[in-house]
Amino acid sequence: MAIATTMRPLVSLALPEKGATRFATQLLLAIAGTLLLTLSAKTKVVLGPVDISLQTLAVLLIASAFGLRLGVATLLLYMAEGAMGFPVFQGTPEKGIGLAYMVGSTGGYLAGFVVMAAIVGWAADRGWDRHPVKLFNAMLVAEIVMMAMGFAWLALLIGAEKSWQFGVVPFIVGDLIKVALAASLVPAVWSLLSKRP
Repeated sequence: MAIATTMRPLVSLALPEKGATRFATQLLLAIAGTLLLTLSAKTKVVLGPVDISLQTLAVLLIASAFGLRLGVATLLLYMAEGAMGFPVFQGTPEKGIGLAYMVGSTGGYLAGFVVMAAIVGWAADRGWDRHPVKLFNAMLVAEIVMMAMGFAWLALLIGAEKSWQFGVVPFIVGDLIKVALAASLVPAVWSLLSKRP
């Protein structure tokens, strides 16, 4: 007898079962997700020597709430918006727009966001979003993969030493806080929903 390996992510509670209404709802959620990603990219928190955006927190929350398919689709839609020249990224339009910006110094991190969403969405589809420790572990792996991709791309542009110094070290503490926060919030929502009459 086969054991089911997937569970429903948080967003499934708001989705119609099937048909055009389900697709329309998913599309609206994806668009809302890209708006949240844009807002989080433009929101800066001063933590030490660098300004840190809330974007990784938004990616983690979207992926854990939406699951693998809708989470990755939302990130791909966000990337498409950026590629078309919409000022959705942290440094746009000040530092360029479109594909030229995307292949610049943040290119590896942007690609890493999609992989991050896939890892966390996969975990959410398996019910890890209901358990803070499991979700934290999945999010930590996703964070490390995203940072590694960003570091590798940046190292090609400015060298490994500067990439580590400017592209990784200043963000470690802030990103660990965001991972811990996201890994606490989503299971807390599940816990509240389970207590509803």
